[in-house]
Amino acid sequence: MAKKNGKQQGKALKASKSKKPLCKHTEDALQNYFQTLNGDRPGDLYELVIGEVERPLFKAVMDYTEGNQSQAAGILGINRGTLRKKLKTYSLIQ
Repeated sequence: MAKKNGKQQGKALKASKSKKPLCKHTEDALQNYFQTLNGDRPGDLYELVIGEVERPLFKAVMDYTEGNQSQAAGILGINRGTLRKKLKTYSLIQ
């Protein structure tokens, strides 16, 4: 499988069956979430959303780099130590 350059990766994030960008899917999901609260106030929404996005992001990048944490950290633009901490948080490594 050939690796994609940054421009192609950005297009891939926008591509889906419905042709909506990821940000629109996020907006829609949040609107649906708020509608289901029936007037209740959400708590820790930031952590909820970040956790829902980060885990599959890190998993996909680790799969793409075949487990190479240095490459994954470079692709993500974060420090390798930060990546390791997040991988442990989401039980993607032990």
